[in-house]
Amino acid sequence: MNTLLLPPPPSPVAAPPGGAPAPTSRRAVAVLGGGITGLCAAWQLRQRGVPVVVFESGAHAGGVLASVREGPWLRETGPNTLFENSPEIAAFVAGLGLGPRRLEAAPAARRRFIVRSGRLVPLPDTPPRFFASRFLSWRAKLGLLGEPFRPPAPADREESVAEFVTRRLGPEFLDYIVNPFVAGVYAGDPAQLSVRHAFPKLAALEREHGSLIRGALRRRSSRTGPSGALISFPDGLAELPAALARGLGESLRLHHRVTRVRPAGAEWRVGFEIHGLALEENFSAVICALPPDALARVRFEGVPAADGLAGLREIPQPPVASVFLGFRREDVAHPLDGFGMLTPAVAGRQILGTLFSSTLFPGRAPEGHVALTTFVGGARQPDLARQDDATLNAIVLRELDALLGIRSCPVIARIQRWPRAIPQYTVGYQRFKDLCAAAEAGAPGLHIGGTARDGVSLSNCITSGRRLAEAAARTWAGA
Repeated sequence: MNTLLLPPPPSPVAAPPGGAPAPTSRRAVAVLGGGITGLCAAWQLRQRGVPVVVFESGAHAGGVLASVREGPWLRETGPNTLFENSPEIAAFVAGLGLGPRRLEAAPAARRRFIVRSGRLVPLPDTPPRFFASRFLSWRAKLGLLGEPFRPPAPADREESVAEFVTRRLGPEFLDYIVNPFVAGVYAGDPAQLSVRHAFPKLAALEREHGSLIRGALRRRSSRTGPSGALISFPDGLAELPAALARGLGESLRLHHRVTRVRPAGAEWRVGFEIHGLALEENFSAVICALPPDALARVRFEGVPAADGLAGLREIPQPPVASVFLGFRREDVAHPLDGFGMLTPAVAGRQILGTLFSSTLFPGRAPEGHVALTTFVGGARQPDLARQDDATLNAIVLRELDALLGIRSCPVIARIQRWPRAIPQYTVGYQRFKDLCAAAEAGAPGLHIGGTARDGVSLSNCITSGRRLAEAAARTWAGA
């Protein structure tokens, strides 16, 4: 395959209103990956007057973030909500012009259910309700009172989430609260995940305050604003990448797969393929916002430390299947008055949990109907996510019937599969972050982020994009 050497790119895109004018002598910043992290990084750079080119190998932007409307039904194929947990996230949404379209989750979303003894039990949401409920045994509740007096672990000891929670809160708290929560966030196994990397805020409470309870109380007393809101939009979370793509215009290149990256003097040369052609262009800096396995496949030439990025393919990413089912309202016995339900591993179920999608936001199901999104597989039971459609639908229907009381067949059924889903931040994950840091240290102008390094939630990805944009803008300004 011949490589075509392209001439220098045209003059950079004009800065948006309020942005600094972009000197035409500087080349654009290359952003590898058109998922939410890459799109956010590119959009933030454009806001600063820095020209960008986004390379996305797929046919659409947004990565796993996509919403599909079929008549009155709306389903999310990836994340279902955005946690607007900081002023920066709120400003980002407003900056995209999506403020007027912002939907907050229904008040019922504050109610979460956990499966215990074969039925849905609401998770107590305040300390008085927690101690008054029968959700945990009195032994577990009394053990919780001793948490502030338990010594912290040695600073050099890395614990799994299971070890950490059992030590501080007890095994029942792990089994019925943390285990299902981990399934909902990572589709992961708390015995494998690192508390330091998977839940850094939890680990910081012990490190900074010596106690989870003391730390939570102090943070609550120092909080000056709302704790955050779960949001979406009338046409789903896909409105986020759609707005970002519109803002980027021709700077977003779909069907462009990056194959190699190498220094070229004070610049960077990016090789990519499109429609069978191998092409190359020069850039001032390179942002890597690809998923771990995709980043591991890129060849970095002339950057010795970057060879280690091939090791990112070792990051576990177990498969997950998302099963969307719609029913007539009268065919589901449970009132669906909550965010959804999560199943602990000790419950022995074949699903990780179910979101009550039509309860969360309007417009997800037609009048008189309900929509449910159920997740199967993950680190707990990866083989279940690989079953054929008929088997998966049968598994989910059987579980929903036992837990929610299903009286009839669904009126709509759709399955989304992710063969390599959420990166698992397992014990020892620091070595993968060190690979990213070493590659950057040996190559000024190379910036690495995204789910391999900065967290797996949608808000983490947005924050990662901002961090990458700030770093690349400094590189570009010094070019």
